[in-house]
Amino acid sequence: MKTKTGQGIKSDVFWWWLLIVVPIVGIVVVNLPPNLRFIADIFDKRSPAGLDAKYRYHFSETLRNNPSQKEAFQQEIAFYQQRLAVDSRSGLNRAALAGVYLKMARATGEGGWFLLAEQAAQRSIADLPFDNKGALLVLARIAEARHDFPTALRFAKQVGFDNEDAIAISITSHLAMGKVSEANVAAEALVNRIPNLGSLTLRALVRESQGRDAEVLQDFREAMRAEEPGEVAGSARVRSLLGRFYARRGQFVQAKALFLEALRLVPRYPLALIYLADLETRQDNYREAEANYSKVSAYSGGAATVFDRTVDRGMARVKELQGDAIASRRLLDKAEAGLRQEQVSGGFGHRRDLASLLLEKGRSPDVTEALALMQQEVKIRRDALTLDTLAWALSSAGEWEKADRVMAEILRSGIRDAGIFYRASAIARNLGKDAESRAYLQKAKEIDPSFDVRSGKALGLTTDEF
Repeated sequence: MKTKTGQGIKSDVFWWWLLIVVPIVGIVVVNLPPNLRFIADIFDKRSPAGLDAKYRYHFSETLRNNPSQKEAFQQEIAFYQQRLAVDSRSGLNRAALAGVYLKMARATGEGGWFLLAEQAAQRSIADLPFDNKGALLVLARIAEARHDFPTALRFAKQVGFDNEDAIAISITSHLAMGKVSEANVAAEALVNRIPNLGSLTLRALVRESQGRDAEVLQDFREAMRAEEPGEVAGSARVRSLLGRFYARRGQFVQAKALFLEALRLVPRYPLALIYLADLETRQDNYREAEANYSKVSAYSGGAATVFDRTVDRGMARVKELQGDAIASRRLLDKAEAGLRQEQVSGGFGHRRDLASLLLEKGRSPDVTEALALMQQEVKIRRDALTLDTLAWALSSAGEWEKADRVMAEILRSGIRDAGIFYRASAIARNLGKDAESRAYLQKAKEIDPSFDVRSGKALGLTTDEF
C-alpha cells in the first residue's frame, strides 16, 4: 500500500481548507456591514475609560434599539392627542399631554414646548378645576422656569406637600431663593419618603450648596444605586451633575468620564455637552470645546432653545482665549441680542445671564446696567451664583464694601466653590484686608488646586480682577 508523500498531505490540507474555510469567510464578508455595526455598537455602549466602577450604568443592554428621548416623547404626545380626539374635554388626558410637552421642553430646551405645556395645563384646569394635580404641577414647573418662585410654590402647595413632585418643586424653588434651610428640610422629607434617583439627586444638590462634600458624594452614589432601567434621562442628569462637582474640584479625569457616560446614555444630552465643553475650554482643548458646543445647537435642528445663549457665550470665550477678539465680540453681541429679546418677550431668559454677559464686556455703561439688573434679580433669587454675580457687579462698579457684605452672605451658607473664594479674595485685597484675602485664596486652592485667573476666564466667572 502506498503512503502519502509530504507533498500529498499538504495538498489534502489545502483542499480541506478551501472547502471549509472559504465558505465561512464568504459568509462573514457578505454580512460584513452588519457585523461591523454590531462590533461598533459593542464599543459604543462601553463605559468610558477612567470611569469609577461605582458610576457605571449597569443597564447597558436596555440602551440598544431604544428610541431617542424625542422619539419617545413624540410617541407619547401622539397617544394622548389621539385620546383627546375622541374626548376633547378630558381634563386628565390633557393634563397628561401637558406633562409630556413639559418633558419635551426640558429635554430639548425649545421654548415652544413650554408654551404648549402651559396652554394645555391651563385648558386642562378649565375642563377639570378640582383635584387636577397633574396640570398644577406643570404650571408650577413653568413658573419655576420663569423664575417666578412664589407662584411655583403656590401651585405646589395647592397640590399638597404629601405629593413627591410638589416637595421636589419646593426644594428647587427654595434653593433658588437662597432659603437653604427650607430646601434642606424638604429634601430630607423627600428622601425619607421615597429614596430614589430623583430625590437623592436633589438632596445632593442641597448639600452641595451647604459645602457638605462627603455627603454630596454619598448621595450621588446612592442615587446611582437606586436607578432603574426606565429612567435613562435621570441617570444621564445625575452623572452630569456629579461630573460638574468633580470638575469644580479639579478632578478632571473623573469629571470627563462622567460626562461621556451621560452622553452614552443620552447622546447629545445638552447639559453634559455644555459641561464637557466648559471642561475642555479650561484644559485649553479648544477644538474639542467648540465641537461639543456645536453638538448642542445641532441637537435642536436649528430651533431656538434656552441653551443658545450659553453656547454663544461659551464659543465667545473659546475665541477670546484663542486670541480672536473679533469673533468673540461677534458671538457676545449675538448672545446679548438674544437675551434682550427674551427679556422683552417674557421668555425663559433671565437678568442674571444678561448681567454677567455685560460684566464680561466690562464697559462702563455695561457695568452700570448689569448692577441695576442684579439689584432687581436678587429680589426674587438669592442663590450663591446670583449673589456672586451681584458681588461681581458691585466690585466692577467700585462698590467694594457692598460687594464684601454680599460675599459674606454667600460664604455663610458653607458653599465650597473655588471661583467664589477667589472673588472674595480679590474683594478683600482691594479693601486692604490682606490676611483675609490670603485666607480666602488658600481656601480656593484647597477646593480646587488647579484654579487660577485663566480658569475663571475660561468658565466666564471673572475678569482681570483676580
